[in-house]
Amino acid sequence: MTDKLTVSVLGTGIMGAAMARNLARAGHDVRVWNRSRDKAEPLAADGAHVADTPQEAVRGADVVLTMLYDGPATLDVMRRAAPGLRAGAAWVQSTTAGTGALAELADLARAHGLVFFDAPVLGTRAPAEAGRLTVLAAGPSAARDTVAPVFEAVGARTVWTGEDGSAGSATRLKLVANSWVLAATAATGEALALAKGLGVDPRDFFGLIAGGPLDMGYLHAKAALVLEDRLSPAAFAVTTAEKDARLIVEAGQRHGVRLDVAEAAAERFRRAAAGGHGDEDMAAAYFASFEEGKPPSS
Repeated sequence: MTDKLTVSVLGTGIMGAAMARNLARAGHDVRVWNRSRDKAEPLAADGAHVADTPQEAVRGADVVLTMLYDGPATLDVMRRAAPGLRAGAAWVQSTTAGTGALAELADLARAHGLVFFDAPVLGTRAPAEAGRLTVLAAGPSAARDTVAPVFEAVGARTVWTGEDGSAGSATRLKLVANSWVLAATAATGEALALAKGLGVDPRDFFGLIAGGPLDMGYLHAKAALVLEDRLSPAAFAVTTAEKDARLIVEAGQRHGVRLDVAEAAAERFRRAAAGGHGDEDMAAAYFASFEEGKPPSS
């Protein structure tokens, strides 16, 4: 393989682990680190080196890929990794960090001579595991050949949004897309909850809208998780959905846009998490519609 790279993946949760596994399968030399080492350990069976520290993980890497919880977590981990970073390496920042965090992350990249790519992804567990994510990326054309093999290993499509990763064009597009995803998730839960409360068979609702402009595959996919009690393992967890919803609200506020639906969705996710559903799929926001998080008896 002519494009073999040394790639460090920092953060091996649902998305990071799948990305690391696909990078290893593509023939790259993969080093991984996670705050909870037990989440990284299974990747050793795929040929990845499990590092004890971020500094160890990034030493000598051609590409560092961060897939952590949020902007502050990413900044903290990359500061810890700093002594091992190689000037000229590419930093693929794939955490959904929000617009407010990007400037500080880009400043850190410049301070250590890294080539910064703002590169969040669209997709959940299944497309991540299949290497079928959509990569939204912004970064310099001159360095894109370096990261192209990484994007090809983890994604089915790369959408370039700009030359300057620090400008956040990829993150801004990701937040717009996520605002729609989270709104649709919240609406699905409320429709199912109302059907439950009113004694309406959800199948009657699905049949009513079938084939028309109100129908959508995403509705059926998320509804099935609730109706068939398949909320674990999560494709995208409630707690992460709440975090993303709050980043969306914050981004709107920064630009003079009021986002009532995103704000309400964040509160629904918060209530669902408080009710014990934080690690379940974000479709579990359904339970936020009920007193004490429990639907009425049939």
